[in-house]
Amino acid sequence: METAAAYRNPYEGGNPSDVGGALRRAGFKQANAPLTHMSMNYVEGPDNGLPLVLIPAQMGIWQTYEKVLVPLARSFHVFAIEIRGHGRSSWTSGDYTWSSMGGDVAEFVERVVGEPAIISGNSSGGIIGLWCASHAARWVRALVLEDAPVFCVEMPRFKERDRFTYEGLRHLVNAIGDIGDRDLADYFRGQVMPVSETRTKEMPKWFVSFISRKLKQTAARQPGSPVALDQWYLPAILKRQFQSLKTFDPDFARAFVDGRVYEDFSHEAALRQVGVPLLVMHANWHRYERYGLVGAMDDDDARRIAELVPHADYVRIPANHVIHAFKPRAFVRALEDFADAHGLR
Repeated sequence: METAAAYRNPYEGGNPSDVGGALRRAGFKQANAPLTHMSMNYVEGPDNGLPLVLIPAQMGIWQTYEKVLVPLARSFHVFAIEIRGHGRSSWTSGDYTWSSMGGDVAEFVERVVGEPAIISGNSSGGIIGLWCASHAARWVRALVLEDAPVFCVEMPRFKERDRFTYEGLRHLVNAIGDIGDRDLADYFRGQVMPVSETRTKEMPKWFVSFISRKLKQTAARQPGSPVALDQWYLPAILKRQFQSLKTFDPDFARAFVDGRVYEDFSHEAALRQVGVPLLVMHANWHRYERYGLVGAMDDDDARRIAELVPHADYVRIPANHVIHAFKPRAFVRALEDFADAHGLR
């Protein structure tokens, strides 16, 4: 197995062809920003308003926002970024912490955006945004927490009480954590999704074997490409998921499992420091005795945020965790309503 310091992202550095025709016609372009500790890949839209920086979830790449980029670009100057360890940005194996990731985003806003931005982060991207709002507040004009695991991703709760996501990350590390010898299809092998206290779903073994073959065929046709699956008949969401996995540094997930990422970052203390407008988008969640919280935050977490940040706006959106991908219109509408209420567009 290769050590954390022994490898770099083989796909680092953007490619203009990553931006499809509809986005190009809307004025989007791809670029790569050399920062102090890493190189950040991003796409940028036309300057049609205040800057809006979109931070994907863990294992997410900028393309997860494709459905909302054009609508948002009508009112904002949109930047969709890929944080360290993801996509075509640098892998910084051995150095994944809230402060290092948050520092990258703050530096990006300062050096590339050039003025305070509305920061919208999904899942762990929201926690990075929260770090920025509490540690680099001068560069944050407003904050949007899109189903961010506030409180849930703090230890020991993340590992002991609400352990579903922690166990999922541990599974990823064990299944595909060795980048020198792995089959990305193994990420699905043995992975379960609870749907009730007594019932779970998982990928059939035949389907995992089928995807394994398709991954090998694509790699043979497109050596050195971040594209993981190129078969026309496979669903776009599946292709996107495997491209995200292929361009994801497993040491990022390992940092959540072994504890490196957390440092002494207190979500409660950070929320008390949020002085800018704050929008909390809350997606679906369930709680099961065996798995804990399946989701990012429960209603008690949402109420606690409201107590700590009385000026926060809250919207409940019945959607899966990545709201902007599964309910793009609701995501855009919530963000635009929030911006209108606070004079941000």
